[in-house]
Amino acid sequence: MDLISALQFLRLNDVPEAWVDAVWEVEFTERKPLDKTIEEELTARREKSFTALYQCLLAHADQYQSAGSDGASQSVWAVLGESGISVKSVVAVLSFFVLAGKSKVASGHQRVNSLCAASVYLLLLRTPGSISNKVFHEVLLDTCLDLTRHCWPQDSEKKRKKDLKSSQTEGKRSRPQRKDSPEMEMEEEDEEEEEVHLSGKDLMRIRDAVALLVQSLLRLLQTFPLKDSPQTMIHCMQIFSNLLYFEPTTGKPAFAAEQDVTKLRSIPEMAFYGLQLLCLPKHGDQKESLRRVFHQLLYVILMMKKGNTGKPSLLVPSQTVLATRDQAIQFVCHLVDELKQLALPFLQILLQHICFQMVEKNEYRSHGAQAVGMLTSQMASEDYACFIKWLCNFSRSSKMVHRLFSVDVVMVLLEQPERRPEECRDPDLVCFLMHSSLIQNLLFARRMDESPTVQGHALNCLAQCLELPSLNATRAIHNLFSATGTQTVLEGEITEGTLSTQHTLKTYRTLPFRTVELSSTDSAACYAKENLALLLRRVKDSKTNVRKAALQALLGLLKHDVIPMSWETLQTLSERCRDPSVSVKKKALQCVGDLLSVKPECSVVQKAWLQGVVPAVADSETSVQDKALEALDQVLLSQVKPYSAGCHLDASQRLMWELLGLLCHQCQKLSRYFSKAFTIWSKQKKFTPLFVSNLISHTEADHAAGAWLLLSKVVSSSSRLPHGKILDAWDKMVRSKDVNATTCCHILCVMGDIAVHLNEDTKERVVADLMSWLKTFTLPLEVISSAVQTLYQFGCSEDIKQTQAFLNQRCGELVSACESYLASIILTDNGAQNLDEELMVKHLHTLGVASLQCPAKVNKRTVLLVESVLTTHSEKLAECQTELPASLPLSQFKANWLPTRVRAHGVITLGKLALQSEELAQKYLPVFARELEVGTEVSVRSNVVVIMCDLCVRYTNMVDHYIPNISACLRDKDAVIREQTLIMLTNLLQEEFVKWKGSLFFDFMVALVDPVPAIVSLTEYCLLHLLLKKNPEMFSQHFIECIFHFNSYTKHKSYNKFSQSERERVHFSLKGEQYREKRFRIYCFLLEHFTDAQRFNITNKINQTILACFADEELPLDADGANILSETFNILSLKEFKLQTICSSAGAAAGEEAEEENMATMAKAVLQAAQKKVVSQVRKKAFIENTVPLIISLKNLLEQKRSPVLRDLVGYLQVTMQDYRNEVKEILSGDEQLAAEMEFALKIAEKERATVEQLDNDSLAGDGKKAQGSAQRSPVRSTALLPCTFATPQPPRPNLQTARLALTDRVRGPRRQDDVQSKSIALEGTVMAKGAASDRAISTPKGVKINLTFDEGLSAILSEQGTSEEGSVLHVRSSEAQAPGPRQWNVQSPLRLRKRL
Repeated sequence: MDLISALQFLRLNDVPEAWVDAVWEVEFTERKPLDKTIEEELTARREKSFTALYQCLLAHADQYQSAGSDGASQSVWAVLGESGISVKSVVAVLSFFVLAGKSKVASGHQRVNSLCAASVYLLLLRTPGSISNKVFHEVLLDTCLDLTRHCWPQDSEKKRKKDLKSSQTEGKRSRPQRKDSPEMEMEEEDEEEEEVHLSGKDLMRIRDAVALLVQSLLRLLQTFPLKDSPQTMIHCMQIFSNLLYFEPTTGKPAFAAEQDVTKLRSIPEMAFYGLQLLCLPKHGDQKESLRRVFHQLLYVILMMKKGNTGKPSLLVPSQTVLATRDQAIQFVCHLVDELKQLALPFLQILLQHICFQMVEKNEYRSHGAQAVGMLTSQMASEDYACFIKWLCNFSRSSKMVHRLFSVDVVMVLLEQPERRPEECRDPDLVCFLMHSSLIQNLLFARRMDESPTVQGHALNCLAQCLELPSLNATRAIHNLFSATGTQTVLEGEITEGTLSTQHTLKTYRTLPFRTVELSSTDSAACYAKENLALLLRRVKDSKTNVRKAALQALLGLLKHDVIPMSWETLQTLSERCRDPSVSVKKKALQCVGDLLSVKPECSVVQKAWLQGVVPAVADSETSVQDKALEALDQVLLSQVKPYSAGCHLDASQRLMWELLGLLCHQCQKLSRYFSKAFTIWSKQKKFTPLFVSNLISHTEADHAAGAWLLLSKVVSSSSRLPHGKILDAWDKMVRSKDVNATTCCHILCVMGDIAVHLNEDTKERVVADLMSWLKTFTLPLEVISSAVQTLYQFGCSEDIKQTQAFLNQRCGELVSACESYLASIILTDNGAQNLDEELMVKHLHTLGVASLQCPAKVNKRTVLLVESVLTTHSEKLAECQTELPASLPLSQFKANWLPTRVRAHGVITLGKLALQSEELAQKYLPVFARELEVGTEVSVRSNVVVIMCDLCVRYTNMVDHYIPNISACLRDKDAVIREQTLIMLTNLLQEEFVKWKGSLFFDFMVALVDPVPAIVSLTEYCLLHLLLKKNPEMFSQHFIECIFHFNSYTKHKSYNKFSQSERERVHFSLKGEQYREKRFRIYCFLLEHFTDAQRFNITNKINQTILACFADEELPLDADGANILSETFNILSLKEFKLQTICSSAGAAAGEEAEEENMATMAKAVLQAAQKKVVSQVRKKAFIENTVPLIISLKNLLEQKRSPVLRDLVGYLQVTMQDYRNEVKEILSGDEQLAAEMEFALKIAEKERATVEQLDNDSLAGDGKKAQGSAQRSPVRSTALLPCTFATPQPPRPNLQTARLALTDRVRGPRRQDDVQSKSIALEGTVMAKGAASDRAISTPKGVKINLTFDEGLSAILSEQGTSEEGSVLHVRSSEAQAPGPRQWNVQSPLRLRKRL
């Protein structure tokens, strides 16, 4: 078909010339109507006609190019001219079809025709002579390009947006999304309703038509230069960028300089080729083209969609989006590989923008870091070092997400092979090539970041570094934490120069503002200890994620032998298994388990595992219990195999028996938790007869102690047992002279459990053995207790009277034997000479445990004998005529000749006797109470505390009167007694045997300021985790009374009126200026654990009960009253007194981004904002109505009295009015003078604060000028960045005060200086406005090199918008030039002037 025939379907001869002129006159901006007949006929045409025309034009153009331009008859334009067809008419009719496809209601047929017509138009433009024949029109060309967006339905894209919004709402740290207006929502709904439905066949036809249009555009770009049409070129780039997501691509795309467009199957492949064509010189300046292409690909790599206005939006990371991102990275690498030095500067800037525009979401950060790693692999070593130098500065950005992402990038870069120093010609940049530099300067420096999220992430990554294949990375970690790190020789790293490095001076830039020089082994050890101590502190951090990350880091260091397996370190690890956070507990359990699997032979690790896992069995959280039980089952129970003398124990079995051995000897305190595990397992029927049989087979092995431990826990829940073997073991133990006490207790426990299954003869034989054994009084104390308990189990029967008769007979014999021995020692003249302390203690202990089983066999003589252990009234005892007076304390008798240990056990025995007799308890309670006051022996008094608390459980009402005597021990001079008392009282309060009456609460509060930190920590735990949960109002109920009590103020009619002895009052008094700090530590502790409702209510109560009483002069304003009023104002001024709802919201706004505040959803953010507003209004109203009148009255009263408390009142008012600084006159309208004074005071305070900040800034700026280079400067910014164009990210002038405080480690020390002077030039105070420098020249002194880095603020690629001529030259000062000196400050400081006034 010839060209003219192919054009027939367009009805060019029937189209009116006036219509053609009108279309050209409106410049193709609107669709002019045609005659109905012609329009209907044109509309009815199918795409086959356009395809035929397209192929004809393509063939004609190819023939013309192959034949050359000699024959004019071959030209398309000549053919059209000879046929009388106007080129304007052809373009106008084609535009008729093109504009029809733009409408949202266009049918599938119209859209296909529109795309085909656009393809024909682009083919005409490609034909030589199109410019001279006026075919080119920029508006029509842009309209044709936009058809790829208009003709393809956007439903899928809108669906992706909705999915993204829902994912952002569900995200952990997403920002509150901007809510669209109702009008916009209605418009979107209308648009959705107007769109037509397209079938699958229509979509396939449209897709093919789009592919044809893109092919036509590629053919156009191959021949038609866009050098003179920059806007069209930009438009083409945007179109190609959007087409990258058009459809999935199968296979790896090939990026070649010359490609046949017909062989490109997928539209994204065509789009990449189009972007490559746009970088050719014929389309304009290659640098500008590269800049724009990289800018478009930036958002593809970031998985964002950037519209013409507003911030880019995130794309859902689907498989298509991820594949397109990977292809974009490969395309950038291809361009850099092809264009070399021309593209490298733009690659630097692309990397900076990827870092700078990264979002916090973990998935996006991970992919972004991988992209940075792939792109940096294309860099030469010197360019790579420059980027790392910039990354060091970036890692100290004020934005948390920047610092977080820098850690991700470091981990990706560490996985790459380390670059060789000789590849970098600049010696100043060589250090940035090393993996050790990445770890020390970027990763390890973040361990003290102000953000817990960054801290945790850095510590997690630090642990991962030890798993990397890089030897230098591993060595860097060793150097940071190991005292011998500089001498450590890793495998495969032995060189001749290893030994010579021991005394080499090394400088590590790890701590901020400080250079640590390790010139000797001592300094290295000190530095390593400091780092380890910091890590151990992070394990106890207040933030959950930091603790978990620190645990992982600590585990890595221990696993790889970076730090020694010391008990102090491992104890920290096991303690976290009892962390308040469930997730930390699980992490700690996992860590100790992993460490045990790596170091199973280490006894310290075994002990730490037991200390961590076994107590977790009793955890309140079921999931933690299950994890601990699973670990115990896997390591202990599942390893029980049958034993024979010749068998070999594998590693798992050896580990099991070693752990059980530790439980038997060094970790006996864990027995109670271990028993709980067996209680749970017995319900699960884990102990089969085979398991018990296997266990018994180990009772004759070297590790028999562990086997008896397990048997003692298992026997009670097992029905079928081989009693013969157990009895044989019993007989062997009885005959043996050397029996381990713990194993003996376990065997006795097993014997007691099987007693019910034995016959009478066997029982009698065992009982006889027990009695003969006990009567020797040679057994350890714990064995005596177990033996008596076993004796009780053998005597148990269904008849209670028969059981008691058995106990009276057997235990009565023991009581009589003990009584006879005590009499032989106490009542004889040579008793002191015959005294055996150990034997005496065992008789007393046997008497105590046996008497509990047979109270009827305890007579008055027995009691007096035990009492005489504590006294010397043997003559009264011998006569047995009168009793000792109960009013006299035991220590008031003349000094006893018995040792303190004997007396301490005597007290315990006397307490056991008192437990069985209310009469004895009533007799000895006042004696015990007096002993607590005047006794001098610590062990005796400690046992008295235990006895009195046990008596409180049995005789609650009787002991209640002596609770003040017990609580007085919280201020005892001996820490052991204070700790014992604290634990015992907490148990009684938990079980409600004791109430918060009298001074007990205030005695507990005094323990918060104990001189021993361990007791303070224990007190806090008891109060917060045990007692406050039981009574949440406990702190607020006693707070006001604390103010009066600790100041010993008794003039108030309601408070501090409980009875208290003078000794106790003096003992617990915190009155006076010397105790002010302790009082306020108590106040702050209580306030920190108030709810906001309690803070609000306590403020009102203070107004009513303290301020109002002084204002109405109910309380005298004497010296004590002034102290109370002054302290009240100081308490009201505490930051802990402010409502946390308001403070936390303010902190979130002033501190980091909203992500750092852990706002899970947008709804939560809105709720917090509304809550803050409501609470602020309620607080303001209460302050105006309740507090202000009292303040005014008190101010007048204090002025009349000339009281110094007025200063505290003004201070409190000034602190409070900071929140209402713009409403002072309104709030203090009742006292105009006070309002004026307060406004003046607030202004003065504001000026003083500004002056101090300015002085600090000036001092910091002076220090900063001394620091050389820019690699270590912290680019902290206090204001938002300019709208981001694709240029080197441009920060405004830094706020130095924020720089001093905001980002890195909060360790005060000398400011660090760089060793190498940078050759870069800083543009001080220069900020480029948006679009203000596309034509700028840069005036630079000769011989000065400029580094285009983030920190130095020089932009290489600028805004796409137009610029003005003003200020088009930036003058850059050379680093050698003298900088102007700092502005001289007036030495007359306002602070000094105010002091003089």
